[in-house]
Amino acid sequence: MSRSALLPRTAPFGDAERAHLDAALGSTTALQRAWLAGFLAGLDAAGGAAAEAPAPAAPPRAAEPLTIVFASESGNSEKLAGDVSKLARKTGFKPKVVDFADLDVAALGKEKRLVVIAATWGEGEPPARAVRAYGEIMGDGAPRLDGVEFGVLALGDTSYAEFCAIGKRLDDRFEALGAKRVMPRVDCDLDFDKPAAAWIKDALKALAPAEPAGNVVAVDFARGTGADEEAEVSREPVVVEVIEHVNLNSSRSDKETIHLALAFEDAAPAYEPGDSLELYPENDPALVDQILKAAGLEGDSVLRQALLAERDITTLSAATVERFVKATGHEEARRLIESNEVRAWIEGRHLIDLIETYPTKLTAQHLSDITRPLPPRAYSIASSRAEVGDEAHLTIAAVRYTTHDRARAGVASVHVADRIRTGAKLRVRVKPNKHFRLPANPATDIVMVGPGTGVAPFRAFVQERRATEASGRNWLFFGDRHFTHDFLYQLEWQEALEDGSLARIDVAFSRDQPEKIYVQDRIWEQRRELVSWLDGGAHFYVCGDAKAMAKDVRAALVRAFADVKGLDAAAAEAAVAGLERSHRYQQDVY
Repeated sequence: MSRSALLPRTAPFGDAERAHLDAALGSTTALQRAWLAGFLAGLDAAGGAAAEAPAPAAPPRAAEPLTIVFASESGNSEKLAGDVSKLARKTGFKPKVVDFADLDVAALGKEKRLVVIAATWGEGEPPARAVRAYGEIMGDGAPRLDGVEFGVLALGDTSYAEFCAIGKRLDDRFEALGAKRVMPRVDCDLDFDKPAAAWIKDALKALAPAEPAGNVVAVDFARGTGADEEAEVSREPVVVEVIEHVNLNSSRSDKETIHLALAFEDAAPAYEPGDSLELYPENDPALVDQILKAAGLEGDSVLRQALLAERDITTLSAATVERFVKATGHEEARRLIESNEVRAWIEGRHLIDLIETYPTKLTAQHLSDITRPLPPRAYSIASSRAEVGDEAHLTIAAVRYTTHDRARAGVASVHVADRIRTGAKLRVRVKPNKHFRLPANPATDIVMVGPGTGVAPFRAFVQERRATEASGRNWLFFGDRHFTHDFLYQLEWQEALEDGSLARIDVAFSRDQPEKIYVQDRIWEQRRELVSWLDGGAHFYVCGDAKAMAKDVRAALVRAFADVKGLDAAAAEAAVAGLERSHRYQQDVY
C-alpha cells in the first residue's frame, strides 16, 4: 500500500522537489520534524528584515555526490575517510564512504567525483582487505573511468623503501584509465594529521562544482541514531598504572614476552575485543646519550628530554638522509644520495649510524629537522572488560637484534621489557578496530589462528565469550618455538578447555622436532573438521605476522577447501575470497 504524500500539490515546490521532500520527511520521527521546524524558523528569524522581503532564491539543487574510498590496515585511512565525509557534508556534497574490501570495481566508472585514501602495507603491498579490489583496478579488466574526477591521499612510512607505493600506483592507474586528476596527490608519513587535513580541505574545493550549488540543504536523519556507528572512543591519551609485569617465557627461552596489566584511574575506555592500545614509549637513554655525544651536544638537558620522549631517533630512511644533507650541507652524505646507493646503505642502520659515519657539528634545530615525531606503538588488547573490569592487558615481545656490529632494540617493546616495572605510569590511547570483531550472533562458532603474540586478541575473545555465556564453540590454533618455554598463557588455555570456553586447541611448536611445524601445518592436518566448521557458518580469524604467517595460513585454507570439497584451484580461491567478502575471514596482521 503506497504512503500518502505529506506535501499538498499547492506547496510552493516543483513535482521533483516535492517528491524529494516527501521521501526525506516520510521516515522522520515527530521529534526530528519538530527540530527541523524550529531550525527553519530560526533561520528566518536570523535573517531579520531581509527575511521579510527575500530576494528571489536560486532554484534548489541536489547535493553533489562524492564517493570516498579507503584502503586501510591500521585504521588511519578509514578515520581520514570519515573526516572527508563530515567536511564534505557541510560543504554541499552528498558523501558515500566505501571500504576497498566492499568496493564494486566494475561500477567505478559511474562515479562523478572520487576521493581515494590509500595506505601502503609493509614493502609496497596493499592492506589485506584491499587486495581483491586493488588487483582488479590494476588488472586488464579494469573499467574505463572517463568523466570521473579524482584525487588521491597516500599514507605510508618513510622507514620503508616503498613509501606510499599503493597510493602512487592508484594515482597513476586512475589517470591511465581516463579519470581526471583535479587534486595533486600528497604522500603522508606517520605524522599525517596536518598535511592530510590541508589536503582534504583543498581536495573538496577542487572537486566542487564549477557553479555554486544554490540552496542545498543536506539533511541526514540517519546520522546520530547510532545504527551503523560504534560507540565513540576517546582519542586523547590517558595515563595508566602498570599493575602486572610478567615474562611469559621461561628463563631458558631465547624470547622475552611481557604480559602487561594496566589499570585506568577512572573507568576503562569503551574498548572492545579486537581493539588495540597505542602505547607512548620513551627512547633508550643510552642511545640518546650516544646521539648527543656524536652530535657534540652532551650538555643540552632540554634537548635530551625531547629526544627521550618526543623524537624518533631510530628510524633511518632515505628521507632522513635527505633532511640531514639539507640541514648540514654534508658533501659526503650528499654523494651517497647522488650515487643512488642510499637505500642499500641504510638497510639495518639507525640514525646513530648516519651521525657517526658522516660527522659534523649539529645543533638542536638540526636534530629536530632531521627526525620526525616519536609515534605510539599499537598492541592488540589481550583482555575483555567483561572479565577484567577497568583494566587492559597487553602481550608484548621484546625485539632485540644485531646489525652492522651494533645491538639494536625495539623502541616500545624494550622500553616495556627493560625500563618499566609494576607501579610505573604509561600514556596509552585506544585504537578501535571494527574490522576485527566477534560475530554479532553469540551462537556462531569461531576459529582463531594466533601464533606468538598474535594470540593476544584471542585471549580477549575467549574471555568475552565466557563472560557473556556465548554458546558458539571456540577453536584456537597457537604456535611458537618450544612447548616447555614458549607456550604463552598455557595454564589459562588449559582452564578454558576444562570450563568449556575453549572447545579445542591445536598447537605447533616449531623447534621441538627436527622438521619445523607451524600453525598452517596444523590447519592442513585438521582440514576436514575445519572446513566442516566453516561450512556451518564459523568465522575465521588470523592475527600475527603479515609477511609470512598470514599468507601461509590463507594458502593452507585454500588448499584445505580444494582437498576436502574436491575444488579446482580457482574455485577454492573463490571459496576463501567469499569468506573475506562476507567478513567471516578477518585479519589483524603486522
